[in-house]
Amino acid sequence: MTPKKHFYSLICCLIILLLIIPLMGCEKNKSSSKNVREDDTPQDFASAIKQIRLKQKWSKHKKSLIGDYPSGPIDDAAPYLQLKMNPEILLKSFDLGSNYLVNWQKPEGNFRYMYDWLDKTWVKDDNQVRQAGSLWGVSLCHQYKPTAKTREALLKGINYFLDNTIPGPDGSLMVKYMNDSATQSGTVALVALSIIEYLNTQGEEISDDYRQKLQKNLGGYLAFLEYMQLPNGHISKFYHLQKQRRTTRYSPYFDGESLLALCKAARYLDYSHLVPTIEKAARAMAETYTVKAWKKDKDSKDTKGFYQWGSMSYAEYYQSQWKDYELFGDVTLALGWWMTHTHETLKKGRNHAYAVEGLISAYRIAKMRKDTAAMIDLFYTIDRSMYKLTTWQIGGPLAGENSFLVDNPTDDPIAIGGVMNARKKSGRPVSQDVAHQLRIDVTQHQMHAVTMSLEYVYPQQ
Repeated sequence: MTPKKHFYSLICCLIILLLIIPLMGCEKNKSSSKNVREDDTPQDFASAIKQIRLKQKWSKHKKSLIGDYPSGPIDDAAPYLQLKMNPEILLKSFDLGSNYLVNWQKPEGNFRYMYDWLDKTWVKDDNQVRQAGSLWGVSLCHQYKPTAKTREALLKGINYFLDNTIPGPDGSLMVKYMNDSATQSGTVALVALSIIEYLNTQGEEISDDYRQKLQKNLGGYLAFLEYMQLPNGHISKFYHLQKQRRTTRYSPYFDGESLLALCKAARYLDYSHLVPTIEKAARAMAETYTVKAWKKDKDSKDTKGFYQWGSMSYAEYYQSQWKDYELFGDVTLALGWWMTHTHETLKKGRNHAYAVEGLISAYRIAKMRKDTAAMIDLFYTIDRSMYKLTTWQIGGPLAGENSFLVDNPTDDPIAIGGVMNARKKSGRPVSQDVAHQLRIDVTQHQMHAVTMSLEYVYPQQ
């Protein structure tokens, strides 16, 4: 190539570059502006929740209405919807499920976890948080309908955890489960919740000495949860026993369980000194598991993990009218809409009784606010969920609606009253999928959904 031609080539290349670079900048700016338009959520948390709520439209379920859609505020959604469930079915399901939980208690006071009722074999699995959750499930059953059998199981379980309680940091108390190297914050929260429910059971006769013992341990557990609160408002996931320090990590499950224990202690047992801790935690957790989580993933697993625990906590928070309680009412309804329409819980093939606990919490707030649109949609989802899940209860009042249970009858007392994690056997090993196998936590959550339905949702004489 001659020098002259080389010179012209260089000039052409420069001209092309000068033309391309601005276009690249435009594309970059175009992309950036597109992202801004797609994610125009305000930085301020309260404003962000307000904007999210404005965009959420509740379903009217016109095909399931009795008469016309209500034109104004209503006191109860039940008269406006064709219902599948009723208190009679729920009470029958409760009696069976409550008995099932008691039957799974070991002589020591802790619980079995998973059972394959077709093979009549126990699936080896043990977990300190699930153990404490099982105790909480028994405490809720006893609180709703106290019997000698539930009382005996509850006290045996509480005493088991009291016997496995050790000194914690800063004068607190914590649970040491088996040979575990760490104490999970969720474990302590659920044991605390079990004691709170027992102390708050109407008509329960508790000796002065035992009441003082329970209150002393409860105070120690709550102090542990206070100690576990991180500077960012979340609750540390676990305390390492040998290293004698908390981790800086946190969990959506343990955050929610801890917040619920703190809220219930403050509201029902007058632990008012916990309110500043609660207010800090409530704000941090709400922002992390809604606005921030949804920016990364609209159907966030973190939101799912926090969902029912956070919703139950915020319902207590709302009724206690602590700082910015109306904001947390909005958060609960935003979560309820998310569970119904983004996560589409009614379409799931696995048990979602945990979600019903949160949906009922949202319904409580919608009812207090006389939010007709939210009440209709939430009630419909609760009603259809409870009907669907009750057909998965072995020996339950709707078991005849499940062809798999009809084809596999059983009189196994360990199985009767238990709720499957799916409507039928999946064919895959339990390590990959829990379907027909019975897990105590599945029935525990469903029985709580049953008692919440009876208390807050379905009209009774």
